[in-house]
Amino acid sequence: MRIAVLGAGAIGAYAGAALHRAGADVHLIARGPHLEAMRAHGVRVLSPRGDFTARPRATGDPAEVGPVDYVLLGLKAQHYASCGPMLAPLMGPGTAVVAAQNGIPWWLFHRSGCPWEGRRIEAADPGGAVSATIPPERAIGCVVYAATEIERPGVIRHMEGTRFSIGEPDRSASARCRAFSEAMTAGGLKCPVESDIREDVWVKLMGNATFNPLSALTRSTMAQICSSPDTRTTAELMMRETLEVAERLGVHTSISIERRMAGAERAGDHRTSTLHDVERGRPMELDVILGAVVELADLTGVGAPTLRTVNALASLLNARLEQGTERPKAAEGAPIAPLPPSTGS
Repeated sequence: MRIAVLGAGAIGAYAGAALHRAGADVHLIARGPHLEAMRAHGVRVLSPRGDFTARPRATGDPAEVGPVDYVLLGLKAQHYASCGPMLAPLMGPGTAVVAAQNGIPWWLFHRSGCPWEGRRIEAADPGGAVSATIPPERAIGCVVYAATEIERPGVIRHMEGTRFSIGEPDRSASARCRAFSEAMTAGGLKCPVESDIREDVWVKLMGNATFNPLSALTRSTMAQICSSPDTRTTAELMMRETLEVAERLGVHTSISIERRMAGAERAGDHRTSTLHDVERGRPMELDVILGAVVELADLTGVGAPTLRTVNALASLLNARLEQGTERPKAAEGAPIAPLPPSTGS
């Protein structure tokens, strides 16, 4: 089995190292010092489950790899539309793209069997650019429940979680999903093939659509948001509205708001990836985790006033980040806080 990891950052390099350890022919595609370190020394994984080093091939040029059986996308969703030149050399007639993204995927209504079959979600697939780059029939949905970070180039710190839930948009138990799941499992990861991956998408989105923009706007950790009565109420309202949109789309989640909030409290002073981006002056992964939910609220007739308000505020901040007018800040010359776990949060 040949697997390319396009965007071999914290999550991608971790999964790639595990797959290589199990015997898969893995190619990591990255750039900069992280790429050079992986080329020279392999990927060093530091984990409470046991440290290990793997030496998959690493390159900055997908043309050196050629067509593969699977591409594991480790990019943020806002880069999907522009990744075509990097993706094209990896694509053969049967190549599947395992899209480990946050938020609403561009394939949400592909073979969904719902009244909106085939409809394009502008926030997730602007102008159809993502579908043109990654045809939905290539896609295998993937929801990541793992916390990792790049401790230094070539070294991945794994804190917790090993689950990469996958599933077909059409809900079939496909051979390609089974084969990928078996390879991930052989590498020591959990990779269940879900009968409806959309439920996993919405369960994780409850947290992402809520805590990511709130943390960016307030510069607060998840524990701080939960400990303030007012922001806690705001978070609960956002989760309730998110679930209402999911229900209108026919997705019924098995997790309660209370349980999701309790999980956020247990995360303690976890800094979301969105807060990390804002502190470094980088645009947020906002469209797919919140803008798309608001768009779906319009589609299904859900009021969602809290989601709309937070989205308006976060969008204004994101515009400043995209223009480069929101610069990284550190109090009194102190260094910006360290890299948070890469949980897709």
